[in-house]
Amino acid sequence: MEGRLIGYARVSTSGQELNLQLDALKHAGCKKQHIFTEQISGSKAERPGLTECLKELKEGDTLIIWRLDRLGRSLRNLIDIVEQLQKRGVGFCSINDGGLDTTTASGEMIFNIFGTLAQFERGLIQVLTHAGLTAAKGKRKKRWETENFERRSESADGQKNEQEYEHQHRRDL
Repeated sequence: MEGRLIGYARVSTSGQELNLQLDALKHAGCKKQHIFTEQISGSKAERPGLTECLKELKEGDTLIIWRLDRLGRSLRNLIDIVEQLQKRGVGFCSINDGGLDTTTASGEMIFNIFGTLAQFERGLIQVLTHAGLTAAKGKRKKRWETENFERRSESADGQKNEQEYEHQHRRDL
Protein backbone atom coordinates (compact mmCIF):
# COMPACT_ATOMS: atom_id res chain seq x y z
CA MET A 1 0.00 0.00 0.00
CA GLU A 2 1.35 3.40 -1.01
CA GLY A 3 1.36 6.11 1.66
CA ARG A 4 -1.24 8.83 1.96
CA LEU A 5 -0.77 12.53 1.40
CA ILE A 6 -1.83 14.28 4.62
CA GLY A 7 -2.29 18.06 4.52
CA TYR A 8 -2.01 20.63 7.28
CA ALA A 9 -3.26 24.23 6.93
CA ARG A 10 -3.26 26.98 9.55
CA VAL A 11 -4.22 30.63 9.80
CA SER A 12 -3.42 32.82 12.77
CA THR A 13 -6.56 34.93 13.05
CA SER A 14 -10.26 34.64 12.28
CA GLY A 15 -9.85 37.39 9.68
CA GLN A 16 -7.64 35.15 7.55
CA GLU A 17 -8.92 32.56 5.08
CA LEU A 18 -7.79 28.95 4.65
CA ASN A 19 -9.06 28.70 1.05
CA LEU A 20 -5.72 29.39 -0.67
CA GLN A 21 -3.96 26.76 1.43
CA LEU A 22 -6.79 24.22 1.07
CA ASP A 23 -6.87 24.62 -2.72
CA ALA A 24 -3.09 24.15 -2.92
CA LEU A 25 -3.22 21.04 -0.70
CA LYS A 26 -6.02 19.51 -2.82
CA HIS A 27 -4.09 20.34 -5.99
CA ALA A 28 -1.02 18.58 -4.48
CA GLY A 29 -3.12 15.42 -4.08
CA CYS A 30 -4.44 15.58 -0.51
CA LYS A 31 -7.97 14.26 -0.14
CA LYS A 32 -10.41 16.46 1.77
CA GLN A 33 -10.70 13.92 4.63
CA HIS A 34 -6.89 13.95 4.99
CA ILE A 35 -6.50 17.71 5.48
CA PHE A 36 -6.21 19.05 9.02
CA THR A 37 -6.92 22.73 9.65
CA GLU A 38 -6.91 25.17 12.51
CA GLN A 39 -7.10 28.85 13.33
CA ILE A 40 -4.44 29.53 15.96
CA SER A 41 -1.28 31.60 16.26
CA GLY A 42 1.86 29.80 15.14
CA SER A 43 3.61 31.01 18.29
CA LYS A 44 1.40 28.75 20.43
CA ALA A 45 3.13 25.57 21.58
CA GLU A 46 -0.22 23.78 21.90
CA ARG A 47 -1.81 23.42 18.46
CA PRO A 48 -4.54 20.75 18.60
CA GLY A 49 -4.99 20.54 14.82
CA LEU A 50 -1.28 19.93 14.30
CA THR A 51 -1.19 17.39 17.13
CA GLU A 52 -4.11 15.49 15.55
CA CYS A 53 -2.44 15.66 12.13
CA LEU A 54 0.89 14.33 13.44
CA LYS A 55 -0.91 11.46 15.21
CA GLU A 56 -2.66 10.50 11.98
CA LEU A 57 0.59 10.16 10.00
CA LYS A 58 1.80 6.59 9.49
CA GLU A 59 4.98 5.17 7.97
CA GLY A 60 4.98 5.81 4.22
CA ASP A 61 2.69 8.87 4.47
CA THR A 62 3.80 12.35 3.46
CA LEU A 63 2.88 15.54 5.31
CA ILE A 64 2.09 18.33 2.86
CA ILE A 65 2.01 21.98 3.94
CA TRP A 66 1.47 25.16 1.98
CA ARG A 67 4.47 27.05 3.41
CA LEU A 68 7.07 26.39 6.13
CA ASP A 69 5.77 29.10 8.45
CA ARG A 70 2.44 27.25 8.67
CA LEU A 71 4.12 24.34 10.48
CA GLY A 72 6.98 25.48 12.72
CA ARG A 73 7.10 28.20 15.37
CA SER A 74 10.82 28.68 14.63
CA LEU A 75 13.48 27.11 12.44
CA ARG A 76 14.50 24.87 15.34
CA ASN A 77 10.89 23.81 15.96
CA LEU A 78 10.40 23.09 12.26
CA ILE A 79 13.55 20.99 12.12
CA ASP A 80 12.51 19.05 15.23
CA ILE A 81 9.09 18.25 13.73
CA VAL A 82 10.53 17.09 10.40
CA GLU A 83 13.25 15.02 12.10
CA GLN A 84 10.55 13.25 14.13
CA LEU A 85 8.62 12.57 10.92
CA GLN A 86 11.73 11.14 9.27
CA LYS A 87 12.35 8.81 12.23
CA ARG A 88 8.79 7.52 11.79
CA GLY A 89 9.27 6.97 8.06
CA VAL A 90 7.02 9.91 7.13
CA GLY A 91 7.92 12.23 4.26
CA PHE A 92 7.56 16.01 4.29
CA CYS A 93 6.78 18.45 1.49
CA SER A 94 6.26 22.22 1.48
CA ILE A 95 4.43 23.37 -1.65
CA ASN A 96 5.76 26.95 -1.83
CA ASP A 97 9.29 26.56 -0.54
CA GLY A 98 11.33 25.69 -3.59
CA GLY A 99 10.95 21.96 -3.76
CA LEU A 100 11.50 21.19 -0.10
CA ASP A 101 10.43 17.57 -0.27
CA THR A 102 12.19 15.07 1.98
CA THR A 103 10.90 12.18 -0.14
CA THR A 104 13.52 13.17 -2.76
CA ALA A 105 17.31 13.16 -2.41
CA SER A 106 17.65 16.87 -3.24
CA GLY A 107 14.83 17.85 -0.86
CA GLU A 108 16.42 15.85 1.94
CA MET A 109 19.76 17.54 1.24
CA ILE A 110 18.16 21.00 1.40
CA PHE A 111 16.48 20.14 4.67
CA ASN A 112 19.79 18.90 6.12
CA ILE A 113 21.39 22.22 5.13
CA PHE A 114 18.62 24.00 7.08
CA GLY A 115 19.46 21.83 10.09
CA THR A 116 23.16 22.63 9.79
CA LEU A 117 22.43 26.35 9.56
CA ALA A 118 20.20 26.20 12.65
CA GLN A 119 22.91 24.37 14.58
CA PHE A 120 25.48 26.98 13.46
CA GLU A 121 23.12 29.79 14.54
CA ARG A 122 22.69 28.25 18.02
CA GLY A 123 26.46 27.94 18.44
CA LEU A 124 27.02 31.50 17.26
CA ILE A 125 24.42 32.84 19.69
CA GLN A 126 26.15 31.01 22.56
CA VAL A 127 29.57 32.43 21.61
CA LEU A 128 28.23 35.98 21.23
CA THR A 129 26.28 35.78 24.51
CA HIS A 130 29.39 34.60 26.37
CA ALA A 131 31.51 37.37 24.78
CA GLY A 132 28.91 39.99 25.70
CA LEU A 133 28.72 38.83 29.31
CA THR A 134 32.52 38.81 29.60
CA ALA A 135 32.75 42.33 28.13
CA ALA A 136 30.02 43.64 30.43
CA LYS A 137 31.71 42.13 33.48
CA GLY A 138 35.02 43.77 32.47
CA LYS A 139 33.36 47.18 32.04
CA ARG A 140 31.70 46.97 35.46
CA LYS A 141 34.99 46.08 37.12
CA LYS A 142 36.89 48.87 35.33
CA ARG A 143 34.20 51.44 36.21
CA TRP A 144 34.25 50.38 39.87
CA GLU A 145 38.06 50.65 40.01
CA THR A 146 37.98 54.08 38.30
CA GLU A 147 35.32 55.47 40.64
CA ASN A 148 37.17 54.24 43.74
CA PHE A 149 40.42 55.76 42.47
CA GLU A 150 38.67 59.10 41.84
CA ARG A 151 37.23 59.11 45.35
CA ARG A 152 40.63 58.42 46.90
CA SER A 153 42.31 61.05 44.66
CA GLU A 154 40.10 63.94 45.66
CA SER A 155 41.66 66.35 48.08
CA ALA A 156 40.91 66.05 51.73
CA ASP A 157 40.30 69.80 52.04
CA GLY A 158 36.75 69.37 50.76
CA GLN A 159 36.93 70.13 47.04
CA LYS A 160 34.30 67.40 46.60
CA ASN A 161 32.72 65.50 49.38
CA GLU A 162 31.26 61.98 49.14
CA GLN A 163 27.66 63.20 48.71
CA GLU A 164 28.52 65.54 45.86
CA TYR A 165 30.42 62.74 44.14
CA GLU A 166 27.49 60.31 44.50
CA HIS A 167 25.03 62.93 43.21
CA GLN A 168 27.21 63.73 40.18
CA HIS A 169 27.75 60.07 39.20
CA ARG A 170 24.23 58.79 39.94
CA ARG A 171 23.12 60.17 36.57
CA ASP A 172 25.64 57.88 34.84
CA LEU A 173 24.04 54.71 36.19
